[in-house]
Amino acid sequence: MAEENKAPEANKGSSGMQQNVAGLLCYLAWWVTGIIFLVLEPYKRDPFVRFHAFQSIFLNVALIIFGIVWSNIIVMGMLSLGFLWTIFSLIGTLVYLAFFLLWLFLMYKAYNNETFKIPVIGDIAAKQAAK
Repeated sequence: MAEENKAPEANKGSSGMQQNVAGLLCYLAWWVTGIIFLVLEPYKRDPFVRFHAFQSIFLNVALIIFGIVWSNIIVMGMLSLGFLWTIFSLIGTLVYLAFFLLWLFLMYKAYNNETFKIPVIGDIAAKQAAK
């Protein structure tokens, strides 16, 4: 089950950006902003921002892997399954829609100073953020 925690009071970094805004921005440009916040001061030492940066990166890696595997299934399906490839395409579209809605939900949670752990990915992100 996904775990949800409230973060401590929103802190402002030296740039004046609040912790919750930095957490939201970690998700904004897929994995790129996650990496940026892992190297920027003072956010690279902030556990809340680090968690969201790592979760964003790991979620997008999972999405890329899914996309590669799913596109191969679709191509093989077009060649061998005939009409069933249409059903697989629709399923793929629904999965991508679910990823998009999860992405929006995670940005919302980060903005509200909440740490929402995605199963498996969230635990890995929490371990990395604690280092």
